[in-house]
Amino acid sequence: MTEILVIQKRTHPGNGLRAFMIIWSGQTTSAFGTGLTHFVLGVYVYQLTGSVTQFAAILFSTTLPGLVLLPVVGALVDRWDRRRTMIMSDAGAAVCTLAIAALFYFELLAIWHIYVILGIASIFQAFQWPAFSAATTLLVPKKHLGRAAGFRQMGSGTAEISAPLVAALLLDGIGLTGVILIDFATFLLALTTLLSVHVPAPPKSDAPAAGEPEAAGAKRSLLDETKSGWRYLRLRPALFRLLALLAGVNLALGSIQVLTTPLALSFTTTTGLGTIMTVGSAGFLAGGLVMSAWGGPKRRMTGLLGLLFLQGPVLLLAAWAEVPVLAAMMFLFIFAIPIVVGCSHAIWQVKVAPDYQGRVFAIRRMIAQSALPVAYLASGPLADTLFEPWMAEGGALAPVFGPWLGVGEGRGVALMFVLMGAAISTIAVLGFLNEPLRHLEDRLPDAIADDAPSAGEALPA
Repeated sequence: MTEILVIQKRTHPGNGLRAFMIIWSGQTTSAFGTGLTHFVLGVYVYQLTGSVTQFAAILFSTTLPGLVLLPVVGALVDRWDRRRTMIMSDAGAAVCTLAIAALFYFELLAIWHIYVILGIASIFQAFQWPAFSAATTLLVPKKHLGRAAGFRQMGSGTAEISAPLVAALLLDGIGLTGVILIDFATFLLALTTLLSVHVPAPPKSDAPAAGEPEAAGAKRSLLDETKSGWRYLRLRPALFRLLALLAGVNLALGSIQVLTTPLALSFTTTTGLGTIMTVGSAGFLAGGLVMSAWGGPKRRMTGLLGLLFLQGPVLLLAAWAEVPVLAAMMFLFIFAIPIVVGCSHAIWQVKVAPDYQGRVFAIRRMIAQSALPVAYLASGPLADTLFEPWMAEGGALAPVFGPWLGVGEGRGVALMFVLMGAAISTIAVLGFLNEPLRHLEDRLPDAIADDAPSAGEALPA
């Protein structure tokens, strides 16, 4: 099939990069505030009920509603002004946050209120990622998109790491209402940053480049526009293969998230676990910092596949039941993630037409994120019912892997880490062997024009 794609000419106002940094700073601060609220509400629910199930429902409430609606959200993002969409997203989430604080202050807050309000907030927040991603393409010169992705990874990593620590310190001092009001203040800051910048409208496709049955300028229903995101991907199989590859990697990443704690606690204390997790988080920050300063390799697909291939052998370190070794493993493994994600994100921004990015990015996020709960649900039972018994003294696999990994508690989980490492490296090799995927950057035309930025137009180092 011949690929038809119109290269979009973007206009970069003089403050484009400045606008990106202003928006990024506001959204990073807001993500930090959201992390504060999620932490204190989780603590509140668990202390009130003593139920792990009700505690886990917090995570369910904050992810599933927005995730399910992402295809429709993406179509709306492409219909609406991106800056106003982000303003609406932040404002809606802020109102939800304020509602929880008010209910708690007046002693009216029930557990079901938390689930419902967080579910509504997750729908508002679902607009934020595709809208900001699509706006970034319009604001940041093409050559700096990798660095912009690095900044976003660094910002989200900083928020995820620091929010629980700060929330734990604040909770005793100012209480749940005070912490939630800080979150509300961060939303106000994010709104202020958005009101102070300009985001240009995306240029419209001059031809039915996405495979639409009608002219690109024709009036379409919201359902048709939602479907068009899927058609866009179907007509670009290399992008769909990249998405499938990363979804497969996410299955392994989700399992690692779940299994790191039982692996560590099989041979160390909670203090040792905390050390391992902190060092791993430092790896994420370091990777984001490197990506933001470097921008990633010139051949992004090669860099992405190469890093995935190298991540696999790192998980072999799970064979050693020692805190320093496991901490080093987590640092090295997680260090690569922001660079891999940054390369992927830059590829999508360059190859997807700006006026389709809301739809396509939302579908991309839905598919990639959907792999995580599958991993969460599957990895625990696999460890408890299969791998741990197999690697117990006298277990079915103990004679095979026992001389290398040892036998007993945690060794089945260690074997799962080794197998996941092999799976990730295998996925990378399959990606290299798939010629259309390996040559995606050359064979799929760019959807945005090259830039000629003015002197000094660069992201901060």
